[in-house]
Parts: sequence; structure tokens; C-alpha cells
Amino acid sequence: MTDRIQVWLIEDHKTYGERLARALNRLDGIACPRRFTACEDALDALPENDVPQVLLLDVELPGMNGIEGIARLRQLAPRAAVVILTVFEDDDKIFRAICAGAAGYLLKTSSTEDIGAAIRSAASGGSPINPTIARRVLDMFSKANPPQKDYGLTAREKEILQLLVQDHSTKEAAAQLHISYHTADGYIRDIYEKLQVNTRSGAVAKAVKEGLVG
Repeated sequence: MTDRIQVWLIEDHKTYGERLARALNRLDGIACPRRFTACEDALDALPENDVPQVLLLDVELPGMNGIEGIARLRQLAPRAAVVILTVFEDDDKIFRAICAGAAGYLLKTSSTEDIGAAIRSAASGGSPINPTIARRVLDMFSKANPPQKDYGLTAREKEILQLLVQDHSTKEAAAQLHISYHTADGYIRDIYEKLQVNTRSGAVAKAVKEGLVG
């Protein structure tokens, strides 16, 4: 079995775990020689055995839960890919698992063939994620890091806006930039239009909130 990808399964549901282990052993190039019902048991076994290439891990387990177990498992087996296999698809668990170092996140509704493909991907350095989960991950990170908008402001408009944030009047801004009052006023009107605000305070508040100036 040395030429087959070695997988350890950590799953406390006896029937599902036994059925999945048998199914994985029937797949080409994959062997699942060990199954545990708790993270603690797998942690105890790691120093005494050859480290598997992939660890399939449930989230809800007795004792140490799967998300807590990810970091511990990676400490003892840094080269092993930890792939979550669970019924849970809520954003909090997905986010925490990925931040903890999970290489992939699959649902138990996945077919044996899909789980096998995910194991092969994880063993070769990939990050297998159920397509539905992948979309949610992208949404989460998109919301956490919204794309920067500059509203089409020109370099000169940004200079003017910076001065407004620093509480300079239109006249003072014009003097600092060596332009006429009317030219500065025209820039400010253009800034209002681009930022979709009607007042100086509105422009300043939006500039500060969205980091439009340094």
C-alpha cells in the first residue's frame, strides 16, 4: 500500500465512518488504514506511526472538536493535509477551519468519488473545497476585504480632498496648491459629484471612512 495515498479518518459516527473507510479503500491509489472517533486518539497515534498524507476530519467530535484539532494535528504532522468533512456549512465554522489551517472543506453529502478526488488534490498540494462552500468563502473574504474604490478621483482632486480633511478652507487649499479660488472651487464641486455627496462634511466623512486619502 506504500504507493497509495495514506488517509486517516477522524469521524465519530460509527456507521458512516466504517462505510466511508471501506469505500475509500476501494478507490484507486487511496488507502484508509486508520479510523479514529476522537482527535485525541489520532494525536496519540501520530508519533508512533507513519504520518498519513491526508487527514479527513469531522468538525463535531467528542472532546476536542475538529477545528481545535486542526492546529494540533498540523503541529505533529506538518506535511499532512487536513481536510474537513462535515455536515456543517455555516460561515463561522468554514471561516474558523480555513483560518486554523484546513487544506480543504467538504460536505458529507459529497460522493465517494468526489471525496477521493479531493484527497488526491490535497495530497498533491491542492485546496479541495465543495463548490457551494467555495462561493461562500469568496463572499466572506470579499466582505472582509472590500475592493478599494477611488471614485475616479484625479491626483489633483485627491490633493484637494486631503486638504479638506485637514480642515483647510477653499481659499487656503487654493493658496497651498498655487491655483485660483475658482479653480479650487471647481475641483471641490467635481469631488462632491464623484463621491455623491452634497457637503464638505459629507466629502470629508467619506474620505476618512473609506481611506481615500493618506
